[in-house]
Amino acid sequence: MTIQKDQTEQSMENASDIAEKIAALGSMNAVKDSGAFDELMGFIDRGEIQLDGKDGFIQQIIRAGLERGLKSELSSHLGYEQGEAHGRFLPNSRNGSYPKTVSTVAGDIDLQIPRDRAGTFAPTLVPKGSRRTGGLDEMIISLYAGGMTVRDIAYHLETTVGTQLSHDTISKITDEVLDEVAAWQERPLEEFYPILYLDALVVKVRDGHQVRNKAAHMAIGVTVEGVKHVLGLWVTENEGAKFWAQVCAQLANRGVKDVLIACCDGLTGFPEAIEATWSRATVQTCVVHLIRAANRFVSYGDRKAVSAQLKSIYTAPSIESAAKALDDFEASALGQKYPSAVATWRNAWERFTPFLEFGPELRKVIYTTNAIESMNYQLRKVTKSRGHFPSDAAAVKMLWLAICNIEDKRARERFKDAQKKGRTPRAGAGSHLVEGAGTNGWKQALQQLAMAYPERIEPYLK
Repeated sequence: MTIQKDQTEQSMENASDIAEKIAALGSMNAVKDSGAFDELMGFIDRGEIQLDGKDGFIQQIIRAGLERGLKSELSSHLGYEQGEAHGRFLPNSRNGSYPKTVSTVAGDIDLQIPRDRAGTFAPTLVPKGSRRTGGLDEMIISLYAGGMTVRDIAYHLETTVGTQLSHDTISKITDEVLDEVAAWQERPLEEFYPILYLDALVVKVRDGHQVRNKAAHMAIGVTVEGVKHVLGLWVTENEGAKFWAQVCAQLANRGVKDVLIACCDGLTGFPEAIEATWSRATVQTCVVHLIRAANRFVSYGDRKAVSAQLKSIYTAPSIESAAKALDDFEASALGQKYPSAVATWRNAWERFTPFLEFGPELRKVIYTTNAIESMNYQLRKVTKSRGHFPSDAAAVKMLWLAICNIEDKRARERFKDAQKKGRTPRAGAGSHLVEGAGTNGWKQALQQLAMAYPERIEPYLK
């Protein structure tokens, strides 16, 4: 036991000594030239240094780096380096140090914080009152964005890096993004979006002593360049046309003056809510939503056959041929067996037919609200593990962080893919947050939009 203890203490001493040397040298080139790097590798090869864990080399190098930076800050504050003779004639001087434990991504680290006699030194590297480094806060927010609860994060930090943080502390750290969320929700938008997708997903939120299903409304706008941007998130009791009217009004107040095509589901009153804000907008009912609605009362065994017959309606080259295809379906055995499927299409016909006036390239873009559906799929994977949210604000915070995470990951993947294929990455690609996903086949779709709405789209074409 004593031998093991001595070996542990020796390992910690070695790690501390080599960390001090490396921190003092400053740059990696200086570390290599001095031989300190070879010395470190020798310790590692012989197993005389523990890399991670409590008092391991990683912790020691962070400690040495922070303490060196703090001493440098104090020298700048006092106006002289430690040991310089003229310092004795200055009104303020060094006054030892005091211990402080700081939580980092590598675990809890014991620091010696230098101080001055006048008590005017306020370090920026480890501010007064701060018990965490910025990297740990970022880790916690990233874990929260991935769907982990506050309790899950506390347990994860304790078991992996040995840092103990209370649930309240973790909650306060994640709440720091609320100002960013508010700014994002109120940011000015572009004047013109050729296509706007509107949809909602269900999240569970605690309301008093009950957990209720609430609707998280989301709007995605496609710019003239074909880049999709999440315009906003709103959580309310349920999805309704009245609330969607408020969402549209808010988007207009943030600068959206015109929308060519608004894609939405078949919610009653939804088209009127959109047209109340943008009177010239063409409201297109999502075809996929129509197919789902038509299959709602169809037995599982017949769904494939019904969907195959419905395909002849939405792939028809004109409104007349689509109407004939619907009549044929109504007269068929399946149409007679499931009159509710026919009624679904009859009732939505007026809002479905704009889709048939466009060419195949534009049809692919407005065929479905999949721009939101794919995002919702990713968000559901995150919210599924949460059970429920304590409040509406918590739900919005979580969804916003998840969107940042999703879009950031997609941006990096597109950036790497463009580099591998020798293409020039789109301006802004690879940057954080909603740099936005591109729209496949957008150039051809934009050309058809320019032919259909020349006077409205021309002023915004560069």
